[in-house]
Amino acid sequence: MKKVLLSVGAALLLAVGAQAQTGFGLKAGVTLPSYNYGSTEDLSDTKSSTNFYITGYMNANVNPNFAIQPGISLQGKGAKLAELELGSNRYELTQNTMWLEVPVNFVGKLPLGGAELQLGAGPYVGFGLSGKNKLNRIGDDGDVSSNTLSEFKFGKDEYQKGVDFGANIMAGVKLGGGFLINANYGLGLTNIAGDKSFNSTVKNRVLSFGIGFEF
Repeated sequence: MKKVLLSVGAALLLAVGAQAQTGFGLKAGVTLPSYNYGSTEDLSDTKSSTNFYITGYMNANVNPNFAIQPGISLQGKGAKLAELELGSNRYELTQNTMWLEVPVNFVGKLPLGGAELQLGAGPYVGFGLSGKNKLNRIGDDGDVSSNTLSEFKFGKDEYQKGVDFGANIMAGVKLGGGFLINANYGLGLTNIAGDKSFNSTVKNRVLSFGIGFEF
């Protein structure tokens, strides 16, 4: 399944590149991931943890105001599952996961003075790479110590299933020379809860901010 989807993505890259003026871009920054448990209408049922992302993509300009941007992204996800205060210490139970994603964004571009405003959206498919459950202790002086409680692989019999489908909503500004400032919201649409999950329904939610360069 994974090989088939990646092959389809590669074919799309070649097809788009043959029909449009193309360039390439690289983005990186911080992610603020959380989980939705499906029990409320809120986007997120947990507090956000902190992780990172790196994305490489092709920018295929169909015309001056519209582009297709397929890419490959390493996405740090997870959530802050619980908090507890004991004396002068605060404890946090977090789950950190790493995913390889293949997004395809459809981007509108508007002139903004000497810059360019970019607004877009599109689907993604993600493949789970690694996961950790961690206990963090934060002292009253701000000192943080972390202990890994367990590491896990992805699969139906684990904490999380290994494939996630969702949608991205993005906004950014391209400045002179190709420098980028961007924000993204990833909305997981698949229930990724495995048999060992703390909840029967788990969906990824990821707010991210970053910088990059397009050439």
